[in-house]
Amino acid sequence: MQKNLTHTIEQEVRFSEVDSLGIVWHGHYVRYFEDGREAFGKKYNLAYLDFYSQGYVVPIVNIQCDYKRFLRYGDRIIIETTYEPCGPPKINFKYRLLNAATGEVIVTGSTLQVFLSKDNLVLQLANPQFFEDWKTKYDLV
Repeated sequence: MQKNLTHTIEQEVRFSEVDSLGIVWHGHYVRYFEDGREAFGKKYNLAYLDFYSQGYVVPIVNIQCDYKRFLRYGDRIIIETTYEPCGPPKINFKYRLLNAATGEVIVTGSTLQVFLSKDNLVLQLANPQFFEDWKTKYDLV
């Protein structure tokens, strides 16, 4: 049975993220996904520079975002980022964004990334060895 790996952060909705009604603009939720991925990468040694130093870039090729409710300026948001194993050579993250005060689910979503060699941007057909080693370290195989 494969297991998942999750990391959670909390942050405040900033003034620059809201529209004239004080509601978070829909595109910023995708940026919250990015904030979650970056925090996950720092926590579990899977940051973008780690990929780059191993000779790869990992662009997002699919984003899915389901809006349930909205956030306002000053709300605190919990960003839950979960790595879910999938077939190679891909990286799949799932997200849940929650209102920290109420616990209500605001947004759910996912991103899918692929491995490209950083030098010639060729799609990789298998997971790089360093990524396989990372999955083994966290018992994700």
